Amino acid sequence: MNSGLIEGIEFLGHATFKIKRSVIIYTDPYQIDENEIADIILITHSHFDHCSPEDIKKITDENTMILSSKDCMDALHTAAGEVIGLEPFETVTVRGVNIKAVPAYNIDKEFHPKEKKWNGYVFRLDGISYYIPGDTDRIPEMKDVQADVAFFPVGGTYTMDYREAAEAVKLINPGVAVPMHYGTVVGSENDARKFIELVGETGVLLSVN
Repeated sequence: MNSGLIEGIEFLGHATFKIKRSVIIYTDPYQIDENEIADIILITHSHFDHCSPEDIKKITDENTMILSSKDCMDALHTAAGEVIGLEPFETVTVRGVNIKAVPAYNIDKEFHPKEKKWNGYVFRLDGISYYIPGDTDRIPEMKDVQADVAFFPVGGTYTMDYREAAEAVKLINPGVAVPMHYGTVVGSENDARKFIELVGETGVLLSVN
């Protein structure tokens, strides 16, 4: 495992990561403390634990750009300077970072229907590509994702569980696989550890900061 791939990544709990390189990117801020101001915030969908305006306001100023699923836009317009709504397969370049929205949905559950057009994101920052999956199962579109660093929900119930997430790793074959979506709303650190056991040296378990 290339330890340089996880440089600048902080896990803030649940589905929230801070990726700090030449720009600062946060994903789905939820139940976070005050932190550094974001250049970019990625919001995957409108559920309360992913689209939380009160948390977003803790890390925004007038220059922060928010990219979100389109159903979040109205709720987020008061949280930052600019909000861009995206649907799966749409691409935008923000702060010099190319960001593509990709599908995120359930196959055998009803919590995240495909027709909602909710998002995961693939982006490239300082030569490293990242995949933020959103709330999803192991879906066929993952085979088209190319990422050096990929995050995988492992908590089950609303997303794939740790076993399904380990199978999803095989579709993407990233350099680093990081578990997420556990320990707050659903799932436990034990799910994350079992995921790491299944994926072997590709897996990285980040402590909550």
